[in-house]
Amino acid sequence: MTTTADITGTTATGHSWWESDARTRASRLEALLGDPYDPANPHGLRALFAADARSVPPAATEELLAGTDLGAEFVPVEYGGRLTRADLLARVLRPVFRRDVALGFGYGITSLFATGAVWAAGTPAQRRGTADLLLGGGRATILHHELAHSNAILRHEFTAGTTPDGYRLNGRKDVIINAARADAQVVYARTDPARGPHSHSVLLLDPARQDNPSVRHLPRVPTPGMRGALFSGLEFTDHTVPADARVGSTGEGVALALRTFQVNRSLICGVVTAAADTVLHSAVRAATTGRSGPIARRWHKPLAGVFADLLACDSMATVVLRALSLLPDRAHVFAAAVKYVVPDLLRENLEELATVLGARGYEHDSPEYGALGKLVRDLPVAGLGHAGTASCQSVIVPQLRGLAEHSWFQEAEPPPELFRQGAELPALDYRLLGLAGGGDFMAASLVGSADRLASYRGLGGQIAALAALAEGFLTELRALREECRRLPAYGTTALADPAVCVLSDRYSLIVAAAAVLGVWEGQDGRDPFLANPAWALLALSRLGERLAIPVPELPDGCLAQVMDELVRRFRTGRSCDLDGITLAQ
Repeated sequence: MTTTADITGTTATGHSWWESDARTRASRLEALLGDPYDPANPHGLRALFAADARSVPPAATEELLAGTDLGAEFVPVEYGGRLTRADLLARVLRPVFRRDVALGFGYGITSLFATGAVWAAGTPAQRRGTADLLLGGGRATILHHELAHSNAILRHEFTAGTTPDGYRLNGRKDVIINAARADAQVVYARTDPARGPHSHSVLLLDPARQDNPSVRHLPRVPTPGMRGALFSGLEFTDHTVPADARVGSTGEGVALALRTFQVNRSLICGVVTAAADTVLHSAVRAATTGRSGPIARRWHKPLAGVFADLLACDSMATVVLRALSLLPDRAHVFAAAVKYVVPDLLRENLEELATVLGARGYEHDSPEYGALGKLVRDLPVAGLGHAGTASCQSVIVPQLRGLAEHSWFQEAEPPPELFRQGAELPALDYRLLGLAGGGDFMAASLVGSADRLASYRGLGGQIAALAALAEGFLTELRALREECRRLPAYGTTALADPAVCVLSDRYSLIVAAAAVLGVWEGQDGRDPFLANPAWALLALSRLGERLAIPVPELPDGCLAQVMDELVRRFRTGRSCDLDGITLAQ
């Protein structure tokens, strides 16, 4: 078995062994999946789009992924898997999501979402058995996801009454991903009829023991997006469950969901940006095809702007995924903020790219241009729609008064390793994940960044504009503090007030700005483009416009620098995220 002690250390390039190994695995998977635009590639976009049109999983690509032991990515390293840190897992999964969000969910990532509760609170036997299942190529699914009400587990879908030997499970759920082919089921069931934080418990079920009339498999449910994923239902009628199937304590289900969802929310945002990356490449292709000269100037603003937004999304997601290892008891609110901001940015980005793609964006079977329509359909089904926004508000709003009174402008900055690529971080340990109440390290980071940039405001150029923007976001945080201090003592009562929910919009955009500034400051110079302020300046300008704060004019050359980098990455076949990895072609 591989242990944590076996794989620590730093390589000659300055990256941790874990990070270098994740880069290698990601590159290997990218190469195995091959050129996505090759019409003869059985794992290319043409084949994946065809499977989506038939509403079937891409069998050949699932078989290829099985050969890579992808399930090991979801098993902690202490149990023989490859899961060391959440940010590195996102990096490894991006080649899959770059091609097909439905494949990423249907084949793999759902197993991690399901088993998070086991890694957080399972017995040694449950953890070992779950690890063996995933390492052997098995799948797990989670039985509380409901598209109509955004993963809300406080619904009466499943109830589990106690018996002398365990539980009797009843209830029905019509939309469960991989319900018919999962090898383990993690059920969030009501075990207490009273409403409250201790109403639900988690049960780990073995479908192999369900060949009896108490379990009924329901028909497949067609979905408007992620059509290649298999959604169907399950109905339990007085199904007996042994006592040792419970994960954690009785009534711990809500707390386990809240703790593990911060991994799920952040990880989704960290991988779906790769799918948007594909659409951006399509748009650059559309803008360059048939032209011998530079891209038409009218496309510079949308293309460079979306590129900057993707870097901002990646900054947010990467920072919170790293925080899950470095600050596991303090990442809860920030994880909700990431899930709040990133889907909105991606939806807006797709609208901008649609103007560049024009009629090509409707060529749904085209490997060069069909990614736009597919991603527009897939994002809401992947939990990145309006209902997901409401669930994030329910996490953020109740914390705002406490943060305003006790954290903002009072808390120390987080460790600089949070923002430094290649820095060694602890392993992700689900058992250490905490809930709200741990302060706000991102607001503290914004204060520090703005203070350090303040001395550059009179110098002119990009660095002065960046300093002005940082101060603008800091001013917005001061205003937000005053408003949040007037919120009701128990913020959940404010969720029905649209004016209060707007505060979560403002807060989330502020922490997005903090992430961009932190990542820019954390550069070590190995990537000259990321070390240059142009991308951060453009990203912050766009965030500032969304927040309606004063935004200075972009200095001369800023937009051109970002545009030049985008075209360079397109022509050299590199991704449009912070990593800029070489893509298969």
